[in-house]
Amino acid sequence: MPGRLDGKVAVITGATSGIGAATARCFVAEGAHVVIAGRSEERGSALAAELGARAIFHRADVMHEAEIAAVVDAAVSRFGTLDCLFNNAGASTPGELETITEEQFDFGMKLLVGSVMFGIKHAARVMSGGGSIINNSSIAAHRLGQGGMLYSAAKAAVSHITRIAGAKLGPNGIRVNSISPGAIATPIFWGGSAKAQTLSAEDNARKLAKLSGNLAKATPLPRSGVANDIAYAAVFLASDEGSFINAHDLVVDGGRIAQFYERPPLGSEEPV
Repeated sequence: MPGRLDGKVAVITGATSGIGAATARCFVAEGAHVVIAGRSEERGSALAAELGARAIFHRADVMHEAEIAAVVDAAVSRFGTLDCLFNNAGASTPGELETITEEQFDFGMKLLVGSVMFGIKHAARVMSGGGSIINNSSIAAHRLGQGGMLYSAAKAAVSHITRIAGAKLGPNGIRVNSISPGAIATPIFWGGSAKAQTLSAEDNARKLAKLSGNLAKATPLPRSGVANDIAYAAVFLASDEGSFINAHDLVVDGGRIAQFYERPPLGSEEPV
């Protein structure tokens, strides 16, 4: 059977680990050609080798517009077109009202907002036949208590940029949507992929198991989210199945933001 993304070409930023790597695997499995964009040459090259001829790695730091433009151009040069961009790169960024510094603000906004803005700008200039742009937002954009102040404000900007860009680019056949993950067990909770690389496989597995258990207590569904939950949502938005979805933020959080939720143990009415 043909894949849901057969013949499509995608760029995925922050694709060397976590949600980005899971999405690259899902896109290739569904028939897409994928440009894996990220800063880690080692991890990116290894993932491209794993995925085969339909994937290439292009080193890019999304803090710099020129490098975003270069990875978009690399996709067109290698595969002839660009059908999808997943603006996924990001990290947890410190910054609270009482203590935030100018350096923290500049870093967080450039990483989380600037990368999305410039990603949309450069993807749109080459999507002459239409396409799908997907931005990774967060439930922190929607509800207090789901992230720090700077991170939450930046992700709220991502969700609103999505609506503005979707309305502006829709007449050109370019759909712009965002995904707001929540309760997804990834290394971002213990320092991100760079920190995870400094730990042993056993330490990362132990941290992931503990995190998954804690997150499962905080959603109406009795499990934590995993990277593939976001990857599958991205496949849907990139595919023809999502062809009438535009300027929309898709929340994928097991129901977490509907209610702060503590699941009681079986046989007990007391919260965990």
